Order: sequence, then structure tokens, then C-alpha cells
Amino acid sequence: MANDQDIENGENCVQEEVRAPLLTQVEIVESVNKEHKTSKEERCMVYLTTLVAVCGSYAFGSCAGYSSPTQAGIIKDVNLSLAEYSFFGSLLTFGAMIGAITSGKIADYIGRKGAMIISSAFCTAGWLCIYFAQGALLLDIGRLSTGYGMGVFSYVVPVFIAEIAPKDLRGALTTLNQLMICTGVSVSFIIGTLLTWRALALVGIAPCAIVVLGLFIIPESPRWLAKQGNQKEFEASLQRLRGKNADISAEAAEIQDYIETLERLPKAKLLDLFQRRYLGSVTIGVGLMVCQQFGGINGVCFYTSSIFEASGFPADIGTITYAILQVIITALGATLIDRAGRKPLIVVSGAGLVLGCLLTGSSFYLKEHGLAPGATPALAVTGILVYIGAFSIGMGAVPWVVMSEIFPINIKGVAGSLATLVNWFGAWACSYTFNFLMTWSSYGTFILYAAINALAIVFVIKVVPETKGRTLEQIQAAIN
Repeated sequence: MANDQDIENGENCVQEEVRAPLLTQVEIVESVNKEHKTSKEERCMVYLTTLVAVCGSYAFGSCAGYSSPTQAGIIKDVNLSLAEYSFFGSLLTFGAMIGAITSGKIADYIGRKGAMIISSAFCTAGWLCIYFAQGALLLDIGRLSTGYGMGVFSYVVPVFIAEIAPKDLRGALTTLNQLMICTGVSVSFIIGTLLTWRALALVGIAPCAIVVLGLFIIPESPRWLAKQGNQKEFEASLQRLRGKNADISAEAAEIQDYIETLERLPKAKLLDLFQRRYLGSVTIGVGLMVCQQFGGINGVCFYTSSIFEASGFPADIGTITYAILQVIITALGATLIDRAGRKPLIVVSGAGLVLGCLLTGSSFYLKEHGLAPGATPALAVTGILVYIGAFSIGMGAVPWVVMSEIFPINIKGVAGSLATLVNWFGAWACSYTFNFLMTWSSYGTFILYAAINALAIVFVIKVVPETKGRTLEQIQAAIN
């Protein structure tokens, strides 16, 4: 009998030993499933929030791409001179400069969502002015208004995405800003050949409407809410972005500690940016914008057709190829930025820009000296396509990503406005001087751009830190 009892006890022990690992495995599976569900939920809200925000980037691209396909129609219908149309086109950049100056203050006072609503309102009003215009005055007011909205979007969209995204997605999601700008430009160029200029202006309202409607269903930036002292709203926003089952305690504590540290600092003004503790961030942000714009991108972008014509290559084929390549390579860059890192992408991009400039400059040199006439068009189109491909993979998007990451939140408004203003000034200066430089020396122009891009590579290697895989708070600690 004792033996039977021992056997029964032994069997029970064995069953318990078998059951224990099985229960552990079930718990593990349930835990993994729960984490997967939480991760999926997190990704859904972050993706939706980003999608709404980058509709503002698309609106930006629609504004930038409007003037190219509509020039002949507007000049004919409104009876503008070429000088009047040139003034109409240039007002976009001036409006964007004003938007850049005010964007940081607006985003700091009424929030990132509030700034995007203001930007959408200005763009919508501008498009309506252009649609109803019967003369130059209303056209110019509309162009200035869309430019202002574009300038605000150019700052607030990448900043908002950087503040709501998890660190492992931040680079890729912020790069979508540049991708949607390129898409907006390309779509405007293509459908502008099919629609009248008034109809194209109405199409420009659509992304603004999506932004305004979408902002009612997405959360505000948790970091901005924390900065405003709205603790309850801050935690609610962060929880929505990370999923209702996610543990946000560690991230919330890190953000809150950082905000409390910054609150002890005096409120930043423009001159404060040149204090030693902020000089590193400002040098990086402004320096990258100088590198991006003074390397020739807006000269090449605005006058692509004339460059192809001057080299003897069919302008329509070259321009369409240019537009398609720009979107494809920008999309590729978005997939690489959180894998390869910010710094390597900019360095590779800069090397490609130097090569593209040298190829294009060589083409014009050969043409000017009557050498290898058969090779000149092919060399020019190859150089331009290498240039735009290289710009799209890194120099186009990454400076905006880094700019949204490196500024402490207490100076982000004023520092971001300064960097964006420098960017738009560079865009104006480059597009304005391009034709003068080409008159001076066609090949010399591209040699000059090659030299600037080479200096940009040196700047990035020596000064710009790698921000991949770090929280915004860790980046500030490393720089400052």
C-alpha cells in the first residue's frame, strides 16, 4: 500500500513538473502576443498621426510645384508680362521666409497642431485668391499667402513628427516629410499639364482640408504638452501614441525630467542662441541648412528644363525622368535612415552631389570648347540625374530630420525659425543667382557647386553627430 502511495505521489510530482513548464510557455506566448498587440497598436496611432502631418508636406510640395506648369496659362489669361509672372513666382519664397520667422513662436504658443491649422488656413486662403484672381494683385496676394503657409509647414511638420515618434521610427517617419514634398511637386507638375491653372489651384486645397480634419483625431505633441505643464494631457497623449497597454512610465519620466531641467533655464531669445551651451546645436542646424541650399539644389530644380535644353537633351523627357527619380530615391532614403544612420547618408549624398556637379560641369566644358559633341547631352543628363538622386537619398531630407532632433525644447521655437529662415534665404539666393552664374560660366557654375558640396562633406564629418537610435533627451545630453 505504501508503495502504491509513493507511486501516486511520484506521478503527481511528474505531472506538476510537466505542467509548470507548459504554464510558463503559455505565459510567455501570451506575453509575446500582448507585446505584439501593443506594438501594433502603437505603430497604428503613430502612423496615422504622421500621415496627417505629412499631408502638410504634400501641401508644401503643391505650392512649390504650381508655378512651373501654369506659367503659359496665367500669362495668357491674366495678361501678365514675363516680369510680372517672375515677381508672382518669387513671392512664394518671400512668404516662406516670413513663415519661417514666425513658425517657431506660433508652434510654441498654440502648439504643433495649432500651427498646422494656421498654415492650412493661409494656404487655403491663398489658393482661393489665385482661383478668383482677374489681375496681378490678387494673384500676388494668393502666392504670398501660400508661401507663408508653406514656410510654417516646413518647420512644424518635421518637429511634430520627431516629437511623437518612437526613437526607432523617428528617422524614417521624419523623412516622409521630404518624400511627400517631392510627391506634391511631381504630382502638380504632371496634372498641371492636364488641368487649367484655376483648377490646379482648387486641387491644392485638398491636402489642407485633410490636415485640418485629421488634426481633430490625432493627439498633440506630448513633449509640447509637458512643456506647457499639462500633465494629464501629456500622459494621455503619450499613452495614445504608445498604445493603451504600453508602459509609458520610463519614457514619461525621462521627458518630464528633461522638461523640468529646461524650465529652470531662462526663456530663450534670438541672441541667446549664441550662448556657449546652445552654440553646438545652432551650428549644426544652421550649418546643415547652408549645406543643403548653397550646394545648388534650387538652381538645378527650378531650371532643369533649361539645363537639358542647353546641353542638347530633350527637356520633356529629362524633366519627367527627374521627377520620377526624385520620388523613388527619396522613398528609398526613408527606409535607410534608421538603418544606415543620418551621418553616413549625408556623407554618401554629398559625394554623389560632387560627382553629379563634376559630370554636368564637364558636359558644359566639352560643349563650350567643341569637344566630343556626341557625348555632351548624355553626360549632362547623367550628371543631373546623379545629382538629384544623391540629393534625394540624404541631403534633401536628413538635415530636416537632424534639425528636428538637436535643439533643446526651450530654444526649439526660435532656433528652428532661424534654421528654417536660413534655408529659405538660401533657396532664394541660389535660384536668383543661378542664371547669372550660368551666364558667367556654365561649367564654372557646377564646379563652384561641387566645391561647396565637398566642403559640406567635411562639415558633416567634423561637426554633425549621429542621432540614430537615441531619444531626443539623450541627443541633447550628448551635444550640450
